Amino acid sequence: MTKRGSEPKCRDIVGLLADYLDGSLDPPTARTLQAHLEGCAPCVAFVNTYKGTIKAARQLKEADIPPELKDRLISFLRQRMP
Repeated sequence: MTKRGSEPKCRDIVGLLADYLDGSLDPPTARTLQAHLEGCAPCVAFVNTYKGTIKAARQLKEADIPPELKDRLISFLRQRMP
């Protein structure tokens, strides 16, 4: 995350958020991230928004996406993949 002994910056949190939320961060990094969240209201707000986005995305069903939009989205994503 950052140099040992230094406090993480908000930008460090963003890159670790998915692993933090699914519980796959190593314990020391998770504790450091949690400590940062306890003192950083903007990061707490970001985490809550991130969680809400995940929850909303999980509620989507494939049938809810019109076929032409699905095709366009898949094409778009394939163009962006390395």
